[in-house]
Amino acid sequence: METQPRRLAGAPRLTQYAHGGGCACKIPPGELEAVVAGLAGAPAGDLVLGAPDGDDAAVLRLAGGRAVVSTADFFTPVVDDAYDWGRIAAANALSDVYAVGGEPVMAINLLGWPRDALPWEVAREVLRGGRDVAALAGCPIAGGHSIDDPEPKYGLAVTGVADPDRLLRLDAGRPGVPLSLTKPLGIGVLNARHKATGEVFGQAVEAMTTLNAEAGRLALERDIRCATDVTGFGLLGHLYKLARASGVTAVVDAAAMPYLDGARTAVRDGFVPGGSRRNLAWVSPHTDFGRIAEEERLLLADAQTSGGLLVAGEIPGAPVVGELLGRGRHTLVVR
Repeated sequence: METQPRRLAGAPRLTQYAHGGGCACKIPPGELEAVVAGLAGAPAGDLVLGAPDGDDAAVLRLAGGRAVVSTADFFTPVVDDAYDWGRIAAANALSDVYAVGGEPVMAINLLGWPRDALPWEVAREVLRGGRDVAALAGCPIAGGHSIDDPEPKYGLAVTGVADPDRLLRLDAGRPGVPLSLTKPLGIGVLNARHKATGEVFGQAVEAMTTLNAEAGRLALERDIRCATDVTGFGLLGHLYKLARASGVTAVVDAAAMPYLDGARTAVRDGFVPGGSRRNLAWVSPHTDFGRIAEEERLLLADAQTSGGLLVAGEIPGAPVVGELLGRGRHTLVVR
């Protein structure tokens, strides 16, 4: 476990310029759903995936048996290293395309920068990190948009392509199907500790900068049709949305859940993002937790940044962490 931050010589700690970090700075899911209620109808015509169920990206059917995928994602600094923040933000934005079964083909930068407070060479490192991860995905970045902003923010708007008849979607879950998770949990609590102490957790950075391209490809190869990525609403929040859209009950096997090294210690030491607590409050009325302790509940609701894919099916290398059942009294059951 690393303990020393890696930054440009003399560079400020980026996380100190943001009230929250990464996907933990999302608007709470319950508040967001209340704001957008009634503003978007069900997808119609050539719009295959849209807003109502909260799918990870929008998908529009094109002529010739293809579809275009569109998404945007940006957030405040999640780590102090500018280059790593850029890599993490790019991987996170690209994940939305993989989460619906698409392939990213082009992106544009989204940058908010406090130009009087932070040097431009730091912004350049952020953009360089985003460029390098997008290049790994075979996705060129073609310019972008920037604004003068009191808080630094960075991300991408990504365009992708997909087969409209072979998508990964929230409403395709069926009873009797196992649930697999492709990255361990605990990113949020480790990032909260990093923000508070300056400790660097290489295992968290590695997880956040790993693309979900292979996971998406393997899911499609196995004819899986239901998945989502685990980001700011935590595993329980995203699983709740999936189970609700599919009309099923999702059962979580807490003992099978993988966690990053140091995650449990971070929770015990009190490093829990506010977003994780809000996630837990949102899903609790719909969840049977049985005798699951508060620490475990917080980890299951932990606000992830650039987390893995949660797949309704089995794929190589991903642990099975639960299953889907017929609709029951609760939408989620943790045991």
